[in-house]
Amino acid sequence: MTIKDTPEEWEVRATETPFKGNKTSVRTDDVVMPDGSVVRRDYQVHPGSVAVVALDDEGRVLVLRQYRHPVRHKLWEIPAGLLDIPGENPLNAAQRELYEEAHVKAENWRVLTDVYTTPGGCDEAVRIFLARGLSEAEGDRFEVEDEEADMELARVPVDELVRGILAGDLHNNCIVVGVLALVAARAGDGLDALRPAEAPWPARPFEA
Repeated sequence: MTIKDTPEEWEVRATETPFKGNKTSVRTDDVVMPDGSVVRRDYQVHPGSVAVVALDDEGRVLVLRQYRHPVRHKLWEIPAGLLDIPGENPLNAAQRELYEEAHVKAENWRVLTDVYTTPGGCDEAVRIFLARGLSEAEGDRFEVEDEEADMELARVPVDELVRGILAGDLHNNCIVVGVLALVAARAGDGLDALRPAEAPWPARPFEA
């Protein structure tokens, strides 16, 4: 038996979009179930995101602390951002986010993992990259605003982040998935065996 997610699309009898926001919207579909019944499903439509586990030569991960209003918390996270342009190359977006949020560039990029954040209620797909060979980016720092203007940056050892995740002190899904995937990759075939940075991503197709 192969343990692998497979694409499938059940019949939709009707659909509407009762809410449209700046970046996301809410869709309501009438979906035909296997027994022939029709049920209504509401979900958030999301453009997709990228996130970056930026690992320095001392074994520390670059993290940032940012206020997240929906959960009323300041969360420690890894650099991340939306795929603002349909069909945008996710590697380019990840490099942009690392520069904008941390003023850092990286020489070595790999795909760490791909996830659906909340597939029961949102179609958001996130590609989490591993970035190594870090250095300070050239030029002026990106002008941040709103919640990002209050951001804190730190570099934290991987083991310390793992302890925080397992203790229930760190909650952002990308830092949890990204850091634990990093540990699993190092314990398995090694970081250089990860997929290349331009690996296909069926959830958000792009041009290399």
